[in-house]
Order: sequence, then structure tokens, then C-alpha cells
Amino acid sequence: MIRIIGFSYIPSRSRLTSIPTLNKAIRMAGETSLTTLLRSMSPQLNDGAYVFCSLSDAAQLQGVQPLGSFQEAEGLTVIVQRQQAEHLHLPYSYVAAWLTLHVHSALEAVGLTAAVASALAHAGISCNVIAGFYHDHLFVAHADGPRALAVLQQLSEQAE
Repeated sequence: MIRIIGFSYIPSRSRLTSIPTLNKAIRMAGETSLTTLLRSMSPQLNDGAYVFCSLSDAAQLQGVQPLGSFQEAEGLTVIVQRQQAEHLHLPYSYVAAWLTLHVHSALEAVGLTAAVASALAHAGISCNVIAGFYHDHLFVAHADGPRALAVLQQLSEQAE
């Protein structure tokens, strides 16, 4: 389950968006300024090892709630903890560390994914990005997790 720790929001540079939820609208601020996003992204390396699995049927999860999922033409891609995949005998080939950028980025924000992916690529770190409603989540090779965190912290400190 994704934990929402909080977010930074500067009214003059943020946009408020109304979204329907259970028959009522809530207003959410999402940052669009790339400089503000980078300066306040507060990257966090989450505990655990995560894997991507492709399923032909969601019933293969046997009630396990995936961290994330996406329906593709070839099957249902799920992200689960490695020990969950092993318990369910689900095949995987990539073990990842999960990082969260704790800034409430607007889904329409331009440049955050490119800046983060470029900084990590420059350091030789592969990155898979998933945008949540509130935060962006990065999956890097498990062994690269601490190094990726350091790269992102440096990117944040140097943002102009």
C-alpha cells in the first residue's frame, strides 16, 4: 500500500483540481513548476524488494493486493513484494527498489519524469516510473536503490 506522507504546495504556482470521489468533490493541489517539484521532491527509499509479474488472470494473486497494476494486451502487470511473488509461485526476472518522490506533482506537470530519468541515466541507473495521483514512484534495480536516492537528493539540492 502506498503511504501518503504529505506534500508541499505553493498557492501562486499550484493548480487546484476538483475530482469526484464517492459522490462528493474534493479539491487537490498539484504542483506544476519544475523547479519547485525538483527542489521539494523529498525522495524516499522504501523498505523491501519489489518485482513486476505478468498474470493471465488476476485470480492468480489469491487475494494479495498488488502495490500497482496495469492491464496490457499481453496480460495484467502487477507490482508485488518479492516474497509475495515467491509465495504465490509467480515468475519474475527483475528485483527492484521502490523510491517515492514526496512532492504532490500535478499529473499535467511537464519535465519531472524527464529530469529524474536523465539524472539516473547519467549515473547508469535504469528507472521505471509510475505516476500516482499524488506522487511519482520509481523502481530501480534493487542494488541501485541507495545510489539512486543519493542521485535524486543531489538533483533536488542543485535545482534552479
